[in-house]
Amino acid sequence: MRYPLAAACPPDRLAAMTSSASQSSPVLDTARRAREAAAVLAPLPRTARDAALLAIADALVERTDTIVAANAQDIATAREAGTAESVVDRLTLTPERIAAIAADVRQVVALPDPVGEVVRGSTLPNGLDLRQVRVPLGVIGIIYEARPNVTVDAAVLCLKSGNAVLLRGSSSAYASNSALVDVLRDAVQRAGLPADAVQLVPGQSRESVRELMRARGLVDVLIPRGGASLIRTVVEESTVPVIETGTGNCHVYVDEAADLDMAVDILVNSKAQRPSVCNAAETVLVHAGIAEKFLPRALEALTQAGVIVHGDAAWQQAGPGLVAPATDEDWATEYLSYDIAAAVVPDLDAAVAHIRRWTSGHTEAIVTTSQAAARRFTQLVDSTTVAVNASTRFTDGGQFGFGAEIGISTQKLHARGPMGLPELTSTKYIVTGDGHTR
Repeated sequence: MRYPLAAACPPDRLAAMTSSASQSSPVLDTARRAREAAAVLAPLPRTARDAALLAIADALVERTDTIVAANAQDIATAREAGTAESVVDRLTLTPERIAAIAADVRQVVALPDPVGEVVRGSTLPNGLDLRQVRVPLGVIGIIYEARPNVTVDAAVLCLKSGNAVLLRGSSSAYASNSALVDVLRDAVQRAGLPADAVQLVPGQSRESVRELMRARGLVDVLIPRGGASLIRTVVEESTVPVIETGTGNCHVYVDEAADLDMAVDILVNSKAQRPSVCNAAETVLVHAGIAEKFLPRALEALTQAGVIVHGDAAWQQAGPGLVAPATDEDWATEYLSYDIAAAVVPDLDAAVAHIRRWTSGHTEAIVTTSQAAARRFTQLVDSTTVAVNASTRFTDGGQFGFGAEIGISTQKLHARGPMGLPELTSTKYIVTGDGHTR
């Protein structure tokens, strides 16, 4: 079944609605087409959107060779430029990785559809029926760095939630992203949806990013995914509303009442299980009352895991020659490596004060057997996620049971924490009366 573009907002009305209507450029023209496609997507039933996702999953597998060939161009360019192998690995697409991406797409199909969900509803005293329902945001722009799997992840989550998506990846993955978007558009069109529901933002220069950030009225929201510099640039320069996916300066606090075996396990897992991700711990704080017992055990475990500790005087004394002196720069750093900052604090309130000063607002954990301490910590710490006797590594859409995520928001408006499908929607009120007048 075909869902005609004629159902979209008429061009003259669209022009009247948008602040960029009098301007023309490849980026703005792409955004206009996305807006028309979004108007077609919004009222579609779940079956239509799910069919498009299944078509995408099949197409990724069928065209694996084409995608891998394009990806090889990006890999060769990256290696010629001396790019670190860790970055090259994130850039790489293999047949096995593509098959895994396709499997992830099929998992998204099985997730509940947020569109049309009634958030709340009631009959008012005057007899009016009031319902608040979830609706798509409209056109979502994603600005991201050299991870071509994000191209598919973002497109699929946006389509599932009824949104059109504009994808602006880094120039280092341009060939890969171009090939992937061609596959996605063909699959979407074969499923009867407008191909312009998925588009790659044209251009590889910073000017194309700047235009996307200024396309207020055409683009409903921007989501930056990447390092601190990218996120800061988008937040500070965009006139389009931004959902900020923040960096992860995450903390583990070991309380005086902690089970030391548990504390060592949680600390090492939080730091070393995968240090290059935003929910890895970057600082450990230890109550002075257990420091003498805990620090030697923690140092031994961290050293065995390959972690370098940047510590205060107490940590340096506990591990002569093993601990580098910590500075304010260490407390503020998201290492994304086998490094961790470490301090001893006099009490829980001092730990909270340290966290409130240095955290990026992502995830903090407390290890304690005291319910009172856990309760106070969770009340006072103001981050997206506060874990009690659990690793920071659980702050993740998949681990939370959301099935997938577009990123982890560290802001406080609309979406906070792992952003699943509901966070890619807004709401509107539907008021039904029987001739009611005011």
